[in-house]
Amino acid sequence: MPGTAVSTPTPADAVAFQYPRRRPNVGRARQALRRQLALWRVEGEVADTAVLLLSELVTNAMAAKTAPGREIRVRFELSGKELRLEVADASDEKPQLRNAGPQDESGRGLALVNALADAWGVAPRLGVGKTVWASLVLPEVAAP
Repeated sequence: MPGTAVSTPTPADAVAFQYPRRRPNVGRARQALRRQLALWRVEGEVADTAVLLLSELVTNAMAAKTAPGREIRVRFELSGKELRLEVADASDEKPQLRNAGPQDESGRGLALVNALADAWGVAPRLGVGKTVWASLVLPEVAAP
């Protein structure tokens, strides 16, 4: 089941989707981002990094402690040379950077976000929950 486009109006350079909190939707969100990046002509390493960042943010949102039936919302925005990725969920619990040990099976996602994003943060969500965002500054493209 693909995510559904959010009906609220967004700027021409932004798109948003809602997904049920089910693991297969992590991949669907990545696919939606890849399609959008192709439309924006964002390619190469920066596109791969954006997809990895989104994957980590969506995975965290899927694992957030919320009431059953809550969905997550992903939003991609290209503004000038900045690509912003947002993932909103219904949990008020803020993500924390952890130092995962070699035997830990989780706890590295936010460290990846911290290392790869040019900036990231957490903002309260209107109503209930939070939005975790990450941004990348796109490199200058040499003119032909």
